[in-house]
Amino acid sequence: MGGRTIEEAKQSLSYQEFLQWVAYRRKRGSLHSGMRVERGTAMLAMLYVNAHKKKGAESSKIFDFMEHEDEPPVSLDQAMESWQ
Repeated sequence: MGGRTIEEAKQSLSYQEFLQWVAYRRKRGSLHSGMRVERGTAMLAMLYVNAHKKKGAESSKIFDFMEHEDEPPVSLDQAMESWQ
């Protein structure tokens, strides 16, 4: 990160700066350029497949097209919402 080793970055990174990076990653996604490209192409593939799916067929999710990223687990609130 910034031309430093992970150990050096851990030693010089303040907790406040860490929280800022967490907020950035939540909003913008991975810092890894390959993963960003994969997400963009997965989004296009998902949009194409969902636009051309047959009636009654289940919609695809972006994670169906992202080989290197796992779908995040469902939260308790999401699970309870889907049960109603």
